[in-house]
Amino acid sequence: MPKIVDRKQYRKQLLSESFELFAEIGYGKITMRQLAQKLRISTGTLYHYFPSKEAIFLQLVEELVQRDITHFLIQAESVPPDIRSRVSAILDFTQEHRDYFSKQLTIWLDYYQQQAGEEDVSKEDLSQRSTTIFEKLDRETIEAINNYLQINNYAIGGFILTFINGLLLCQLYQPNFKSWDAQVEILIEAIVLMSNK
Repeated sequence: MPKIVDRKQYRKQLLSESFELFAEIGYGKITMRQLAQKLRISTGTLYHYFPSKEAIFLQLVEELVQRDITHFLIQAESVPPDIRSRVSAILDFTQEHRDYFSKQLTIWLDYYQQQAGEEDVSKEDLSQRSTTIFEKLDRETIEAINNYLQINNYAIGGFILTFINGLLLCQLYQPNFKSWDAQVEILIEAIVLMSNK
């Protein structure tokens, strides 16, 4: 009797394992054949689930962002509702998982550089293809931040997300980056003042 495969779950498993491969080898360097080989499946099976490396990547990004938001909300549901505690919870979560988030950011930068470097891709095509998904996911993340903080100011959520990405970049380019905590304190004070809570 043939083995019954939960296609949706199997697809998620392939995406999850692809994350580590993109982080280890790099989006620009790995091929579909190498992905299939490392995932221990045939290239045909990989193409059955995903039409291209870019499709794997974009679905992976969407899956990771949704999973990260859910994971954070579960972990932080018992945090008191004051703005200071809630902003601290977001930043503590980021710091707790900063190696993972740094990998994510590195892969995203690699993807964007690879796409921007392709000769047959115009700036307009690149903007249409990748920026749309990143903009959508940034919007969802900002909305999740604002909902969690119980504020109705899109700019504040955007500022927090930009700040987090900036801290992660500092950590990538400055391995001895020591001012994470000091920067976080400044952000918390700024958000408290901006939100008037």
